[in-house]
Amino acid sequence: MRQLLIGLLGVVILAALGIVAVVGTAENQFGEPARSLHPLQIVQYSARLVWADGLITHAPRPGAAEQPFEIQPSESVDSICQRLESDGLVLDGALVRDYLIYTGKDTGVQAGRYRLSASMSIVELAGRLQDATPSDVDFVVLAGWRIEEVAGALPSSGLTVSAEEFIRTASAPQSEFHFLEGAGTAEGFLYPDTYVVPRSITALELLSVFLRNFNEHMSPEIQSGFAAQGLGTYDAVVLASIVQREAVRMEEAPLIASVYLNRLRDGMKLDADPTVQYAIGYNLSQVTWWTNPLSLEDLRTASPYNTYLNGGLPPAPIANPGASALMAVASPERSAYYFFNARCDASGFHTFSTTFEEHLANLCR
Repeated sequence: MRQLLIGLLGVVILAALGIVAVVGTAENQFGEPARSLHPLQIVQYSARLVWADGLITHAPRPGAAEQPFEIQPSESVDSICQRLESDGLVLDGALVRDYLIYTGKDTGVQAGRYRLSASMSIVELAGRLQDATPSDVDFVVLAGWRIEEVAGALPSSGLTVSAEEFIRTASAPQSEFHFLEGAGTAEGFLYPDTYVVPRSITALELLSVFLRNFNEHMSPEIQSGFAAQGLGTYDAVVLASIVQREAVRMEEAPLIASVYLNRLRDGMKLDADPTVQYAIGYNLSQVTWWTNPLSLEDLRTASPYNTYLNGGLPPAPIANPGASALMAVASPERSAYYFFNARCDASGFHTFSTTFEEHLANLCR
């Protein structure tokens, strides 16, 4: 009986830890849950959103044209979400409902006429439905996006800035901020956040909003942390951009940062897959900027960004890191690890190792 009770206690503890992890992941990716939800609802909606993450943050049909969509007075959220799916604007109307309820935006959906597109993610669409005719627009920059992905969200955002105009502006930044001195691109400094900006904002003004937000988040604590690792702000952001793309589970970011810092200090190449993905650019067949999986031929891609071929950091950031990745570089774990690989259980977690022999033994067969 005692052994049975101990076993049951172990199961309960593991289940509790799993619930905490799921709720934490949902909050990290989608923000705090609505205060109106009770704990069981928070767990339920968190699990649904985490399970379907890619469907929430990615558009079902990038490049799709806008189409009219009208919400009737007193129309239920269930009805709205069902029609979004039947009109081809989303792949799963129930998932839109889950996201709206989790964030509390279900109570803010307003009646009116909209111009919506299947090139909008559920995150973007939920923001758009909060006001049929706003003078300001909620514009979301997700952690890990590269400049082109930020620009790709503009056509369906309601802003007047074109994707091409923004890319030109961000690729040749004229900025008063010291961290961009000599930089040929603003990549890495488009701080991930939700921005409320005027519809008529210009490309230069929008870029300035992103850069000012980045600057405001560069606290003395973070800057001193960068310095403690022997990194200036620019190089720290370069490393954080790699950590952001590597860390599927952001709680691992400090440990992943420690691996790369250990490698840099010992003169080893970083061998970071995301740098190769950045070098390859847009993958037409996969319809993504981040080719996955990478082939052996991909790893031989000739580019200064390819850290399998070149030592040290790449010449510029490969994405726009969020607060967790930046803090991971400023305050990494202390470890003796030099290698890591994805676990074979598709959990998103990694196995870390000190020697190459251990690393090889940990690879999935």
